[in-house]
Amino acid sequence: MSNAAPMAPDDGPGHEPLDVAIIGAGIVGLACAQKLLGAGRRVTLIERHGVAEGASFGNAGALAFSDILPLASSGKIRQAPKWLMDPLGPLSIRPGYALKIAPWLLRFWRAGWRDRIQRSIAAQGAMMQVAEREMDVLLAEAGLASMVRRDGSLELYEGEAEFRASLPGWQARSAHGIGFEHVRGERLAFLQPGLAPLFTAGTFVPGWRTVSDPHDFALALAAAIRARGACFLRREVAGVAPTEGGVAIRLADGQRLIAAAAVVAAGAWASRLTEQIGDRIPLETERGYNTTLPPSAFDVRRQIIFGGHGFVITPLTTGLRVGGAVEFGGLDLPPNFARSAAMLRKAQRFLPGLRPEGGRQWMGFRPSLPDSLPVIGASRASPRIVYAFGHGHLGLTQSAGTGRLVRELVCGEPSSMDLTPFSATRFG
Repeated sequence: MSNAAPMAPDDGPGHEPLDVAIIGAGIVGLACAQKLLGAGRRVTLIERHGVAEGASFGNAGALAFSDILPLASSGKIRQAPKWLMDPLGPLSIRPGYALKIAPWLLRFWRAGWRDRIQRSIAAQGAMMQVAEREMDVLLAEAGLASMVRRDGSLELYEGEAEFRASLPGWQARSAHGIGFEHVRGERLAFLQPGLAPLFTAGTFVPGWRTVSDPHDFALALAAAIRARGACFLRREVAGVAPTEGGVAIRLADGQRLIAAAAVVAAGAWASRLTEQIGDRIPLETERGYNTTLPPSAFDVRRQIIFGGHGFVITPLTTGLRVGGAVEFGGLDLPPNFARSAAMLRKAQRFLPGLRPEGGRQWMGFRPSLPDSLPVIGASRASPRIVYAFGHGHLGLTQSAGTGRLVRELVCGEPSSMDLTPFSATRFG
């Protein structure tokens, strides 16, 4: 996907105790590092692979600050049975995985109850305000503003019934001050020429942004924080536990590091660490697929969203990315790239003239919780162990806001918002 340089060489663990160790060098871990460096802390990121080689590598590149509706909203719940009938559709469960995921699905169904949806929307709305403000700060401090496009998004509807079904969600966004414009006819065609005539209406969100390429963006942020003194260790973390006056970090190679504080930002793999600490968190893995076509494949003016089909098309500097959908199958099963091909066939139907040749397929793991809210807060075991994971589709969007909240937790600063809805203990 990206032609940028890989992760820089290991800085080496050294012999001195660490100040703040961040486990995970995806976009959330990088943003936490950037915010902690701003508070004068010394930061070491520990990552078993390279920088941003997980979900941060091939995501859709959106800064989706208007996306405050939980995945379990009533519209999605109603469509789920139909989607599940299609093994290559917007939502699928790999054969043999249904029993394992059943407890998570029960929590997901409960998260769709009306009162819980309203609480999730309120929490997500507050989070997005912090996320947008802190992203602007991050872009300015790291010199990354030129890597962000501000041309909005366009969600499309096939017919009047689908458009009207979307209206309650837009009313909820309006109550949180999110601007949008429902469009038809010439205005729709102006915002995205070349659409198939089956799309009769759309909603334009001018405040929606996209990055030039998510992996390039993450690598640029990594370079900026390294220049400010952040260190990177290419190691696998096998365990985290409180110790006297700090946190003990056990590496897979047998080494043991001591830090004053630790941030678990390990994405879809985070629960393998939190269970050892004593926090059983229902973290699931949404396996997302995409195909990135050459930039010349079609003239896409902004991110376009096919909500009824669960995927988006994003124009990036590195190509045209067609991807999305949700597959539940855990971390160990091999990819099913027939899902990428199915989305690409739909994209050809929706954008007549789209050239499908030369595409590069990818699959990544989105860390997902049933109520669509991340875990941000201290562990049960120690306030020195802070969690920052489970952002689902919104890791890039909420990265800087999460970084700010983590900085406040680690440094004992007043919190920018109520973190109760994001607590690791909310699941019992």
